[in-house]
Amino acid sequence: MSELLIRGARKAYGATLALRRGDLHLLPGEVHVLIGSNGSGKSTLCKIVAGSVKPDAGEVLLNGEPVSVNGPQEARALGIGIFYQELSLSARRTVAENICLAALPVTGSVFVDRAALEATAARYIADFSDVAGEGFSADAPVHTLRADQRQLVEIMKALATEASILIFDEPTSALDRAQVDRFFEILRGLKDKGRAIVFISHRMDEIFSIGDRVTVIRDGETVATSKISETDQASVIRQMVGDRDDLAAPSVAPPAHETLSNAVLSIRNLSGPGFCNISFEVAKGEILGFGGLHGQGQSAVMRSIFGASPHQVGTITLDGKELAMKSPREAISHGCAYVSGDRGRDGILQGRPILENVTPIHFLRNRLALARPASLRERAMQPLTALKTKFQGLEQPINSLSGGNQQKIVIARWLIDRPDILLLDDPTKGIDLAAKTDLFTLIRRLAAEGLGIILYSSEDAELLNNADRILVFNSGSVTRELTGADRTRYNLYHAAYEAA
Repeated sequence: MSELLIRGARKAYGATLALRRGDLHLLPGEVHVLIGSNGSGKSTLCKIVAGSVKPDAGEVLLNGEPVSVNGPQEARALGIGIFYQELSLSARRTVAENICLAALPVTGSVFVDRAALEATAARYIADFSDVAGEGFSADAPVHTLRADQRQLVEIMKALATEASILIFDEPTSALDRAQVDRFFEILRGLKDKGRAIVFISHRMDEIFSIGDRVTVIRDGETVATSKISETDQASVIRQMVGDRDDLAAPSVAPPAHETLSNAVLSIRNLSGPGFCNISFEVAKGEILGFGGLHGQGQSAVMRSIFGASPHQVGTITLDGKELAMKSPREAISHGCAYVSGDRGRDGILQGRPILENVTPIHFLRNRLALARPASLRERAMQPLTALKTKFQGLEQPINSLSGGNQQKIVIARWLIDRPDILLLDDPTKGIDLAAKTDLFTLIRRLAAEGLGIILYSSEDAELLNNADRILVFNSGSVTRELTGADRTRYNLYHAAYEAA
């Protein structure tokens, strides 16, 4: 049995402070819940415990003795195991091999002991055998499994460490009800044996079902620890919100807005991988916000509208025309624009000049084979100037710019030829405050000029400051619509964390 104490943990990445003051006291034989909004520091604190992140300050004590966890191997030696929110499986290896990956049994210090590996894996597979589903077996390659099955493998991999301290960072996000119930049975059994468990979840029903105590982290700081039996959901959410219940004060006040009656985009009963039965309309001149915790279907819906990901059923109507949106090319041709926060994957053309990065949509929409350089440069400069983009010349490689200026170029490419609907998928991720201010000033101006905009942001203040309405996503569905005076942090958090 192990007791863990973390005091004053701090971690910064350059100018970004991920964890200001993290405190946690974990006792043997308890499930200790960590809860907080997106980016509050929960995962950073857990990674410090697991040795995958080294803190800038603070101390970690194990059974009353200071320890320095300098890597995952040292964490395992100290009896600490972790389930990562971002799955760390080897896709081409089997289920059994992944379960034992942290400590492969060997013979003669060289060869993998296949019999021991299969016997170990079989113990953990048996615990979930009746809820794992078709196609799940010890010899199945992980890349052939469904998302929920891969998550079960990651859980088994953490359990197989036999660690006295186990950390589970959102382990149930892809699981169905039967799988969650079985997992909780196992956790209760481990707790009865004196194991100490840290559990992160965004589902309030799960937190109050499995937890013994709950610690709330807000803006990188531990703010409260309570016994589950002595608190309730409303109190926990109040601690997450703090004193900031109303709209955050925007740096530039959004203009007064009256929603227009004519919808530029209409979505009806849209369902696909990661989302179910989504319906809404966006009017010309409206900014519709997508809220909720990260990964609840917001990005999947946007990518489906843009034709980058499939939808199985439902209709997409743009400017009165029902469209299939089978590809981004089709979406672009009908006036749909998409800006991803992952500019490295979905945005910039690596190593190419600014001019090449800002003009490809102009070529596609106008079916250009050739263009006069002077005319092209003039068109490119207009949105770049409007966004206050900082660069030396259009031939400058985009990789030489800051992240904020790279993202401005990605947005500028859609504004040379004005779209009808603009999908902003967490567009300010990883950029500085000044760049965010420039972006939202432009976004509000575009809306005032009649452009329909959907904005998903993992930062609640960006939604509360800029969106006319907010649809809150939870587990792939819209659980609540916030308008007018209902657009508060408390309501946003309550809808995001309540049971879907």
